[in-house]
Amino acid sequence: MNWTDERVELLKKLWAEGLSASQIATQLGGVSRNAVIGKVHRLKLSARGRASAAQPRTKKAPSVSPAPVQKPVARPVRSAPASVGATALAVQFEAQPAARAMVHMSENVVLPISRNLTLIQLTERTCKWPNGDPLSEEFSFCGNEAGEAGPYCGYHSKLAYQPASERRRAR
Repeated sequence: MNWTDERVELLKKLWAEGLSASQIATQLGGVSRNAVIGKVHRLKLSARGRASAAQPRTKKAPSVSPAPVQKPVARPVRSAPASVGATALAVQFEAQPAARAMVHMSENVVLPISRNLTLIQLTERTCKWPNGDPLSEEFSFCGNEAGEAGPYCGYHSKLAYQPASERRRAR
C-alpha cells in the first residue's frame, strides 16, 4: 500500500481529532492498524486533539468538614502520549510507590545461623532457603535441619508459608 499525499493528510486530520489507530485504519481502508501506527511514528505526530481531556476536572468543595487525608497510591498518569520510538504509548507512573504490608510473627522465633551450604551439599533433611544472589560466588543455602513437612527449617517455613487469614489481612 502506498501512502499518497491525500491519505497522509487524512491520517493527520483523523489523528488530531483523537481517533484510535484502528478507527483510522477502518476509515482509510486497505491499511492495517499497525501500518497506521508506523506512519504516525515516522511522521512524528505527537499531539492528540482531545481538548476536554487536557483540562483538569474540578469538584465543588463540600460545606461540611473535609474527610481525613489518605496516602496516595501509585496510579497511571493519563497524558497525551509522546510519539518517540517504542515508548510512544507507554504508561507513565507517579514516583510514589504503594506501602508494603508488614508481616508480624505470632511467636518469638530465633533466627538460625546459616550453615551456608552449596547446592551439592544439600540433602533431603537440610533447609533449602537461598541466601544472596544466585549469580554471585557467595551464594549459598541455609542448610539447617528441615522438618518432615517441607524443604525449609522452622524459621524459613514461617516466612514462606503464611496462614491464609494473614494474607487476606495484608491486602
